[in-house]
Amino acid sequence: MDKNSIIGIVLMVLLLMGFSYYNTNIQEQSLQNTEQIVVSKQSEQSEQTIVEAAKVDSTTLFFDALSGNNKSVVLENEKICVTINSKGGTISDVRLKEFKNYQDFKEGKEASLNLYRENDASLAFLFEMKDQNLNTSDYYFTPVNVTDSTVTMRLQMESGEKLDFNYTLLPNNYLVNFSITSSGLSGYFSPKTDFVLVDWKDKVRQQEKGFYFENMYSTLTYKVAGEDTEKLNEYETDEVLVTENVDWVAFKNQYFSSIMMAAQEFKSVEFKSIQEQENSGYLKHYSANMQAKFDPAGNETTQFQFYFGPNKFRLLQSMDEFKLTEKDMDLEDVVYLGWPVFRWINRYFTLYVFDWLTRFGLPMGIVLLLITLLMRVIVYAPTRKSFMSSAKMRVLKPKVDEISKKYPNPEDAMKRQQEMMALYSQYGANPMGGCLPMLIQMPLWIAMFNFVPNAIELRQQGFLWADDLSTYDDIISWETTLPFIGNHLSLFCLLFCATNILYSVLTMRQQRETMSGEQAQQMKVMQWMMFLMPVFFFFMFNKYSAGLNYYYFISLLASALTMWYLRKTTDDEKLLAKLEAYYQENKNNPNKKARGLAARLEALQKQQEALMEEQRRRKKN
Repeated sequence: MDKNSIIGIVLMVLLLMGFSYYNTNIQEQSLQNTEQIVVSKQSEQSEQTIVEAAKVDSTTLFFDALSGNNKSVVLENEKICVTINSKGGTISDVRLKEFKNYQDFKEGKEASLNLYRENDASLAFLFEMKDQNLNTSDYYFTPVNVTDSTVTMRLQMESGEKLDFNYTLLPNNYLVNFSITSSGLSGYFSPKTDFVLVDWKDKVRQQEKGFYFENMYSTLTYKVAGEDTEKLNEYETDEVLVTENVDWVAFKNQYFSSIMMAAQEFKSVEFKSIQEQENSGYLKHYSANMQAKFDPAGNETTQFQFYFGPNKFRLLQSMDEFKLTEKDMDLEDVVYLGWPVFRWINRYFTLYVFDWLTRFGLPMGIVLLLITLLMRVIVYAPTRKSFMSSAKMRVLKPKVDEISKKYPNPEDAMKRQQEMMALYSQYGANPMGGCLPMLIQMPLWIAMFNFVPNAIELRQQGFLWADDLSTYDDIISWETTLPFIGNHLSLFCLLFCATNILYSVLTMRQQRETMSGEQAQQMKVMQWMMFLMPVFFFFMFNKYSAGLNYYYFISLLASALTMWYLRKTTDDEKLLAKLEAYYQENKNNPNKKARGLAARLEALQKQQEALMEEQRRRKKN
């Protein structure tokens, strides 16, 4: 390579290095300029965002009402005291003047039961606007038109547009009428908006002595439009989405309820009930999210009603007098009276008898006693008939034993049964008659099982050693909760179980006197099961109310005494003589047609004979 080539290459390298350096400087300067532009733009955008945010805040509907001081307005009548807060414009506290919780009752304090309280409950209305959503819980309302029983909570703009929450407490009542009206706000709503979202929550406090029993009868209850009342699960957390329209929703505990009713029905309803833990002071946490009819133009008023009061059947029934619509609200269905059959017994029999007896001012223990005795009078005739049927079986037992000795082998069981049935038919005995009293009494027992725990009239009413018939009567208690038993022993429960043993002994004795052979052996096995029932009842009913255990105790005692009386007044020799006379009459009149059970036994006997004849014919072939 010559000198000129080397110089040329060096110059080219230097030229390339100079161009690269120049190009780098240009790129760096360009990048710096770009960064400055981006930063500048970001700064401008940030400032614009802040300005726009400030602009949104300052132009928000009822902007001035986003801050303020909470003011409380109290509406009061002879029954309840209702507090309404200006923050949110909704009810924050409700006290019942004629009731008290169990702790206050034990301490002898003045009546004042806090049913609905600010720290546990909330109610908000959400309106869907064109540019934003309005949650009323964020705003401070201004109280206007304040009286002892009325108040209007108002949100108002400087230009005059306003949103009013109107409250009216009815005199000497548990009802609060509530309405929502708007004025001049239609332009702020979407043309399709015709509803308001209702968000209602309440953490229900324990008011009674025993958590288990009160919790079992506390449940979120609602009325489907045109249909029956429904409820959420009482024993565990539950939620449901209701596609049908709903007339009202009740946040219910055992003896008191907070009920919200809509004049034009709720839609798109979602309910939830969360189970709380024992010793927490609470029972359940209820929530209801639903839509209600709303007219942004203000031509129609959105109307609601609140009921804050006791779960008393007749009282709730009378609330229809103050209803906002033509249809009956059926608030009395909040009081659970059992499944359809048992509800019918309670509604059209037990309630009327209970109301009639309470008019005399009798102690509730005496009222339950009289109801029990009345039911015993009602079932006495079929009970006596059933006992006499068993007595006939008892005096015929020697003849039945002869048939058993005649056919001792298992293969002769069909023939032995046929002759026994023929014997019963000839003497006019009914082997199934002993089941009749139980069939009659069982619906009454189940009906009272649903009635007594829901009768608020028993609440904080003492009888004998029980200071409150609506809860358990603990004669012994301790701190540690034991499985199946709890932390106490209920005396009425012990008496009920002891009487159950007595009744079982008398029943088994009566049944043994009518049985022989294999039936007698089977009865020995059954008697152990009969003795296990009182043990089962003890573990089940020890937590139940004293009133319910008291009713079962006196009912079983009355049944046992009735059985003892019938046994003492029945002469077996005279009864056997009557049966023999009946047998001779049938024998002397062979053309006499059997009736009733005798006819059915005769027909069954003929069917068995025909079946046996068919079996013998097949064996020959």
